[in-house]
Amino acid sequence: MQLVCVFFGPFREDTGETTTEWEPDGETVHDLLVELEAAYPVLEGRLLDADEGSLAGKTVVTKNKRDVRHLDGLETELEDGDVYRLVPSVYGG
Repeated sequence: MQLVCVFFGPFREDTGETTTEWEPDGETVHDLLVELEAAYPVLEGRLLDADEGSLAGKTVVTKNKRDVRHLDGLETELEDGDVYRLVPSVYGG
């Protein structure tokens, strides 16, 4: 399975990536975010709130332009060809 992850704002600046193709080991959005935090240590704790088991702060993650909170949240299943956009809580308006 292959996905596309698009980083916005400070995530883009901190990772040095705008877009990356990703072959996840996991099956859910939660798994994907854990993998991304491991691959990009600068994102650790900025995607997932380890204490709460939820997205960190007001971080927004979309699957094919739909907010995962309106799907199955962090348990949303990954599918081949999905595009995930990761927007930090301090970005946008």
